[in-house]
Amino acid sequence: MAKIAVLVGSLQKNSVNKALASNLEKLAPEGTEFDYVDVGSLPLFNQDMESDFPAEAQAMKDKIEAADGVLLVTPEYNRTFSGVLKNAIDWASRPWGQNSWAGKPVGIVGATISPLGTGPAQAALRQVMVYLDARVMGQPELYQVVGEGTFDENGDITGEARQFAESYISSLVSHVEAVAA
Repeated sequence: MAKIAVLVGSLQKNSVNKALASNLEKLAPEGTEFDYVDVGSLPLFNQDMESDFPAEAQAMKDKIEAADGVLLVTPEYNRTFSGVLKNAIDWASRPWGQNSWAGKPVGIVGATISPLGTGPAQAALRQVMVYLDARVMGQPELYQVVGEGTFDENGDITGEARQFAESYISSLVSHVEAVAA
């Protein structure tokens, strides 16, 4: 099966995006491995630091490169994706000529209480990833609106949201395997 590097663009302890990522991991086809990347420990991107590339940034690049595909899980901050996710994306694209995103199959999802369901954030993120030559999955899309009953008392996604999440992660694994073939 597939090894998926997961970057969650929220540092919040009880993030609904972390909960979504965790649920996608539980619902993934058997044999799928999720490898979570710590985006919160990265220094702010500064091109001056490339000559002495930070160990945290190299560790992230190594995880992305070792994975068959990547899942980007984004909150929506002011109609776009988070700064911490942008910072991670920038580090993984550097130094020049060593873009870890090139050719990598990528899925983009997000969760929010907003009725727009991270649509604007995902659109902005998709634009960046396409520029970086990632193989972004087009369909299905997962814009999870979080409300009462989306997650049960154990943090498990429920109802139609669960069915859609299971369909999404199955499609992502198929996308990753198809691109890797």
